Amino acid sequence: MANHKSAVKRHRQSIAQRLRNRSQRSAMKNSVKKLLGAIETSDKESVRATLVAATSLIAKTATKGIIHSNTANRTISRLTRRANAVLLAG
Repeated sequence: MANHKSAVKRHRQSIAQRLRNRSQRSAMKNSVKKLLGAIETSDKESVRATLVAATSLIAKTATKGIIHSNTANRTISRLTRRANAVLLAG
């Protein structure tokens, strides 16, 4: 355990940040799972709505530095491709 006052405070802050980041990452993953579920059912309206929500959450997570920006862009690209396959299917 830390001995200096500043190190103790830093430890407290890191714990709070870790919990906040974990919550954000979990919310992002849940939105991705929801989108993948909508893609499985091929319901165009729910795919449209969940794609916008998931894309927004992924980008926001990357902006806050919780995930890397390249990871976010890659994930958004892959999800958009899968969603468009359902949306453009006749």
